[in-house]
Amino acid sequence: MFDYETIRLIWWLFIGIVGIAFAITEGFDFGTSTLLPFVGKTDIERRVIINTVGATWEGNQVWLILLGGAIFAIWPAVYATLFSGLYVAMLLVLFALFFRPAGFDYRSKLDEPTWRSVWDWCLFLGGTLPPVLLGVLVGNLILGLPFHLDQDLRPIYDGSFWALLSPFALLCGVTGLLLTTFHGALFLKWRTEGVIRDRATLAVEILGPMLLAGLAAATLWVFVGMERPEIIQMPATDAPSNPLRKSVIADGTGWLQHFMNHPWMLLAPIVGFAGIALGWLLGKGRAIASAFLASSLGIGGIALTLGFGLFPFLLISSTAPNSSLTLWDASASHTTMLLAFWITVIFLPIVLLYTRLVYRVIWGSVTEAAILKDSHTLY
Repeated sequence: MFDYETIRLIWWLFIGIVGIAFAITEGFDFGTSTLLPFVGKTDIERRVIINTVGATWEGNQVWLILLGGAIFAIWPAVYATLFSGLYVAMLLVLFALFFRPAGFDYRSKLDEPTWRSVWDWCLFLGGTLPPVLLGVLVGNLILGLPFHLDQDLRPIYDGSFWALLSPFALLCGVTGLLLTTFHGALFLKWRTEGVIRDRATLAVEILGPMLLAGLAAATLWVFVGMERPEIIQMPATDAPSNPLRKSVIADGTGWLQHFMNHPWMLLAPIVGFAGIALGWLLGKGRAIASAFLASSLGIGGIALTLGFGLFPFLLISSTAPNSSLTLWDASASHTTMLLAFWITVIFLPIVLLYTRLVYRVIWGSVTEAAILKDSHTLY
């Protein structure tokens, strides 16, 4: 039904949608955990915060698993390069995520202040470290990773973990943390009342300008101070995958020129900045739902900016540009992609409908009275 070129592009869009879903849903999960020790001053207030995401955090985290599984099936070369070369960084993300299920499940097992305080800080770490590390990963995707492919197309990583922590990557890590914390503050404001909502509002007021400044600094750095690789010779986009058949130069026309060559792509950063700015302005007032939706739209715009900026690259090699992986030459076979496509078409709408039903059932403000009334079944 779809030729090889078309199905490759469709899967690029599909995986982009999954990435945006993860960033939006797990973003407010991470943000609420980061804010937990600061917005919740008492045990009952922290229980309120935890239970705003208590019924959905596991489901939201599945988007990350789906993202990893989709990359494994559709872009095996990308999966092999990332998960072997960045093994230490990926393990740190995984270890940080371990704090979350343990914190949620064990915090309320004992009614002892020290016990609960320890698990509160574990939840804080589980919500703070992943967005920083994933932000650093995004920074290195833009900068390019030091890897090359041998004659058998095996990826060989030429760098170290510490080399990932460049100034630009660290800026992206801090911006990633600001983004999830800001998004989480808007979510808390939507789902809580009273003093917790007031503190969440204060967090929105403080974090909004910081986030916009971080995004502006990263954008200017990329557009003004960074070169972008350019493909000067590429096999047919429906040819069998072999990344070494193309020719790439390290210094092309630049990131800004790439967007100017495709003016419609500029909508993505515009939506990203406008969504975050609108979320901040509305979040300071009473338009709570609109503020959260605007923030979600901003996250989508930021993710699309990254995708459009890299296109058609998936992984840029900073040491061997010809080894860079693109969506045209790093994919699975045509048959595999078609089979995975039909599986996705059948099951993804079911997942989305079920997710919508869950949020509809559990939605509403989480209050201290509700926690005290149902103290044995809630976190």
